[in-house]
This record gives sequence, structure tokens and C-alpha cells, in this order.
Amino acid sequence: MLDGIRVLDMATLAAAPLAATYLGEFGAEVIKIEQPQGGDPIRGWGAQKDGVGLMWKSIGRNKRSVTVDLRTPEGRDLVRDLARTCDVVVANTRPHTLTRWGLDYATLRGLHERIVMLHITGYGLTGPKSTRPGFGTLGEAMSGFAHTTGESDGPPTLPSFMLADGVASLNAAYAVLMALYHRDVHGAAGQLIDINLIDPLSRLLEQSLVTYDQTGTVPYRAGNKWDISAPRNTYRTKDGKWLAMSGSAPTIALRVFRAIGRADLAEDPDFADPQRRLARSTEVDRVVAEWISQRTLADTMAVFDDAEIAAAPVYDVAGLIEDEQMRHREVFVRIEDAQLDSMLVQAPVPRFSDNTGIVDGLGPRLGEHTTSVLRELLGKSDDEIDALRRRGII
Repeated sequence: MLDGIRVLDMATLAAAPLAATYLGEFGAEVIKIEQPQGGDPIRGWGAQKDGVGLMWKSIGRNKRSVTVDLRTPEGRDLVRDLARTCDVVVANTRPHTLTRWGLDYATLRGLHERIVMLHITGYGLTGPKSTRPGFGTLGEAMSGFAHTTGESDGPPTLPSFMLADGVASLNAAYAVLMALYHRDVHGAAGQLIDINLIDPLSRLLEQSLVTYDQTGTVPYRAGNKWDISAPRNTYRTKDGKWLAMSGSAPTIALRVFRAIGRADLAEDPDFADPQRRLARSTEVDRVVAEWISQRTLADTMAVFDDAEIAAAPVYDVAGLIEDEQMRHREVFVRIEDAQLDSMLVQAPVPRFSDNTGIVDGLGPRLGEHTTSVLRELLGKSDDEIDALRRRGII
């Protein structure tokens, strides 16, 4: 679907490279620029197998790795030359550094008016904190997410995965597509896309914002409960497993009461009325938890499925992989790899009626495509490439 779009990914770690990964899954050619010494730090981040970074293998899918030393003038010249051949440039280096290197948007647009540049930073490209380094953890803290997550008597809780980076990357990917549409359909020039790690996640915390603005109340963490829905929690079963339930729709809550043999609560205004039920959410939870605790997960889910109640098992990764719905939709695909033999990764998420996302290869070895890219796109001869390599430029 994105055949003919070329992306120059000169970012590191998570949010910005992930956006490039999503574009590559639907046909964009992605050229990954890495430092010759070590490459993208995500190669050494998280779990390793035989010295191979597993997260890199997934995030680096469908990319061509080209090593260029951006700290050298000749290296930066190479990257500027590559940018001239691309539709999109992806970066996450701090603004003042990119400007000093001559790889900022103003410079690249001077070379290529149609370039779309995605620049993801911790705090954004403007404002008093724009020059500070930032990571997803800080975005999860400042966005309000951590404040609303965790038990009421416990500390603010951070996620155990890269949430802020992931949310930013999704915003970034659709922003790039909008900029390309605007350029190609309306005949406009390219433009700069400024995304940070705070704004996209805070955009999802609308409930906190509108509640505070209109009532003056600051929402506080309450474990798995939510002050707009009851029952809503995780519940432990007789066999030591867990399930989650949401009674967000009023009819669902009434079905729960009837399914667990408490039709009387469905007729009681204190429990049948959504707003009055919220005031008694602790009692609702106790009734539901007691019923579930006397049954296995399989038995509980059988009752809830039959009653069309919104409930689901709390899976670990093994349970997720084995779920019949996930298998039917082929949510995970096994990809052959020269370093790992094969690895199971997430398939591209959007499903289209006439097109399919691809994973045609996992993250390549550092610099695996340097020679081929410099030959194909810049017309460099073998002698020129060898000379660049001898001087440590590539």
C-alpha cells in the first residue's frame, strides 16, 4: 500500500523507529541509519539470545541497516544525500544537535522541498523544556498516567512496557500518512511533524481533564476500579486464575447480577441505576468476587459467555499465544531468521480487505545493507565505499 515511499530512519530506541516500522509493514522502503560503533542502542536493550537483541529483531523488521558516523562531516554529507532520495525522514535527536549537524528540517527542506520530517522528542521542539532529554518513563509520569494507575494506598505506578513510546509512535505513523496525503493529493510541499512523548498519552486521559475542568476534582488512582463503571475489576477464580470484567454498559451489569443468581440486585434501584450503583461499587465487587471465587476460570467463563457478559481471562503471554481467537486471526507470525533460526513476532495490526501487511525479515545485522544502499541510491563505486570504510565514516 505504501510502495514507492522511501523512509530514512535515523532515530534510535523506540517511538520514532517504531513509527518507521509501521510504515515498512505496508510496503514503504525503510533505510535505517546507525552509528558504526554499536548501532541503535535498542540492539542491546532488554532480553538477548546468543548476543542478539530480541526487541531489535522485531522493531528492526523490514529495514535496511546502513552504518554512517553522524559525528563526522562526511557522514552527515552522506545522510543529507540519502535524504534527497527519500519521502520521509524520521529523527529523535535533540533539536540543537540536529541543527548543529545540519540535519534539521530547515536544512533538509532546503535540499528537498517535498520532504516530510517526523521529529519525536521527549518534550517537543518548542517550549522551555524542549532541549531536555526525555524517555517514555517521563512521558508516563507527566501525562497523568502514572498518577491514575495503581492501588489507592500505593505509589503512582509505571507500566512494564514502553507505553508512552508506543502511543507516540502510533500518532506519528498516522501523522506521516496525513502529511504525505496533503503533499501528494493537494500538491503541497512537505512539512515538519513535531510529536513528543507526553502529549499523545495525555490525549487519552480525557476523563481526568474534563472532570477537573468542570468539577475541580482531581481523579485519583483506585486500583482496577473506575469511577464510571461497576462492576469493573479483576477477580480471582477457584483455580487461582484471574479474569477481568467490565460493566460499562448498563445492560451488562444487570446481566451479571442475573448470571450469578442475584436477580434481586437487578431489580433494586440502588444497584440497577448506573449512578446509584457506582456509590455501592465496593459492595458490587464483593458480591461478584465471592461468586467467582467459588468456580474455576473455565466454569466462570462458560456462564459469562452464555449470558453475553463482557469478561475475559487475564492472560500471560503464553495464554495469549494459545487463545483460539488470536490463532484464528494470526495475530502472531513466525519469521525465519539467519541469526535466531526463527522468531515469533506480532503481525501488522491493521487488517484491510484488499491488502496485507508484511514482515519480510527481522532486524538485520548492523550495517548489513550499507554497501548496497550507497551503490543503489548514491551511485557510489566499490572503491569509494571501501575508502569511506577505511576512514571509519561507514
